[in-house]
Amino acid sequence: MKRPTFSTPFKRPAAAPRSARAALLPTPKPRTRRWAWAGGVLGLLLALIWFAPAAWLASGLAAATQQRLLLADPRGSIWTGSARLILSAGPGSRDASELPDRLQWSLRPAWISGGLGLRLTLNQDCCIRPDSPITVRVGLGKLALNLPDSPDGRAWIQWPASWLTGLGTPWNTLAPDGRLNLSAQQFRIERDQGKWQVNGVIQLDLQEMSSRLSSVDPLGTYRLSILGAATPQLMLQTMQGPLLLNGQGTLGNRVQFRGDASAAPGSEAALANLLNIIGRREGARSIISVG
Repeated sequence: MKRPTFSTPFKRPAAAPRSARAALLPTPKPRTRRWAWAGGVLGLLLALIWFAPAAWLASGLAAATQQRLLLADPRGSIWTGSARLILSAGPGSRDASELPDRLQWSLRPAWISGGLGLRLTLNQDCCIRPDSPITVRVGLGKLALNLPDSPDGRAWIQWPASWLTGLGTPWNTLAPDGRLNLSAQQFRIERDQGKWQVNGVIQLDLQEMSSRLSSVDPLGTYRLSILGAATPQLMLQTMQGPLLLNGQGTLGNRVQFRGDASAAPGSEAALANLLNIIGRREGARSIISVG
């Protein structure tokens, strides 16, 4: 007798709960988390810029001037700080000279001529008027720097000429004395798509200059001017005095200048030694040549 057979119906495994299946799949990063990271990084960068120490500015200036203009003992930040201002003859040189008062600065973002820029205000009790800020505007492929005007005839900067001895030869030999007065009229330097343009006038007046190499005191008052143009012009002229200095040149990829020095009638003997040092002698004149 044949035994009856029974078939067992196939049972599918029970489906995992939805929460368990979700746990097995990779969890996408929430967009809010990415925004949080981006905001944190941006905040860190802004804090780093805002609290950047003045030492960073000092290092940048030293590198840009080959250690000839130094901000020593910097304090504060790049936005508000102070330092001792020193002229040096460069790396490894022992020549250096310092101005008597600390230089103070304030750098602030500003809206300039319809664009975002920076306003730099310098103050030095001995030498710089604090009411004359420098403005810099930066754009896409563009840069514009404006020096403060001197409409009332007052110089923006007044330095003692003896400060130049820090630059080494020949200034430490000449040991100049007198005043250096810097002023400007609508002076603007622009860079647009890699091309530079200079407009306006900047003047450096060397007033009542003297030197330990000459018994004549003062030697005279002189004016060195930069005239804005596609190729800026450089001009030196004598305003008054027995030592006559005149010349002209250009400022481009390099400085080119040709001029001469001579003595006013009656001062030839007293100025002979100084004329020998200033340049190459051609009779009664000394030829000054740069570049």
